[in-house]
Amino acid sequence: MAETKTIRLQVTRQDGPDSKPYTEEFEIPYRPNMNVISALMEIQRNPKNAGGSKTTPVCWESNCLEEVCGACSMVINGKPRQACSALIDKLEQPVRVAPMSTFPVVRDLVIDRQRMFNALKRVKAWIPIDGTYDLGPGPRMAESKRQWAYELSKCMTCGVCLEACPNVNDRSDFIGPAPLSQVRLFNAHPTGEMNKEERLDTLMESGGIEGCGNSQNCVRSCPKGIPLTTSIAALNGDTTKQLFKKWLGM
Repeated sequence: MAETKTIRLQVTRQDGPDSKPYTEEFEIPYRPNMNVISALMEIQRNPKNAGGSKTTPVCWESNCLEEVCGACSMVINGKPRQACSALIDKLEQPVRVAPMSTFPVVRDLVIDRQRMFNALKRVKAWIPIDGTYDLGPGPRMAESKRQWAYELSKCMTCGVCLEACPNVNDRSDFIGPAPLSQVRLFNAHPTGEMNKEERLDTLMESGGIEGCGNSQNCVRSCPKGIPLTTSIAALNGDTTKQLFKKWLGM
């Protein structure tokens, strides 16, 4: 009888926010075209570790399963990425799965991304409009601007760039690459441009653009290929111009 092929997962687990992390290993049946999410679902169906002992199912987050929502971000074999697009056949075994360390752990692989969402609120990463009446069609954006702005709009707030950035940690209030890039996106919008100076002023405060150390880890790790460092470079120029305007009283 042919031996059944299996895969091994080493999962860094944590029972709660204040609990100590520990590693638990699992051995599950192999199926072609498995991704890390399907492997975790197999553990959920039969929560036994590699030693055959019953255990609690591993907790994680996922939604779209097609690298759009950003919910399933985790560290896989030492690299922050999306679990839905991480194919088992392309991963070195045993597959090491851990929560992203930049954010507080809620349980197992579930993290609290509030730091990133607070940063987006801080820079007003939205288009402010009055929806109480029909405003009619909005202003058109030049095609040359729309093309690069669309690339920035692909951000799914997955947090991978913040995890990869060495300047985003519990000793720093740096808002991180994704919120910076969103400032460039919304400042480029004909309506969002009304709040351009306010956003740039925010970037010149503590935790703003000066926190970037230009490691370029963010642009290498972004699952959507967003030109994050290009945005940061452009914002460096914009904030410098804004600073000179303030000095000159313009």
